[in-house]
Amino acid sequence: MGLPKAHRLKKRQDYRAVYEGGIRRYSPHLTLIALQADRDGLASCSTTFGISISKKVSKKAVIRNRIKRQIQGVIRTKLKAVDPGWKVVIVIKPKAIECKYEHFLRELEELLKKAKIINGH
Repeated sequence: MGLPKAHRLKKRQDYRAVYEGGIRRYSPHLTLIALQADRDGLASCSTTFGISISKKVSKKAVIRNRIKRQIQGVIRTKLKAVDPGWKVVIVIKPKAIECKYEHFLRELEELLKKAKIINGH
């Protein structure tokens, strides 16, 4: 089961805007790029997430899709704690092929805290 539609980053221009103007936080296996929505009332909209994984991680689509599903699962568990009004892209690094779900959970939570996207941090 993927992310709810309201929380998906879909359009190419949205990805481009996040890449160009977003803040970046790094960890050994993931990079988080986040852009806060404009102050003109869009901050009340839900936070949207996109996942970027290249063929450098693995040539096999099965492996890339497994990693994306694990990241989506982690995001689903953290949705209630996330502040509204952000556009977030998670870039998966080639070393992530060795990670398990629990490792992604810890690493993504740490990145969200560093970027101050999680409530109360």
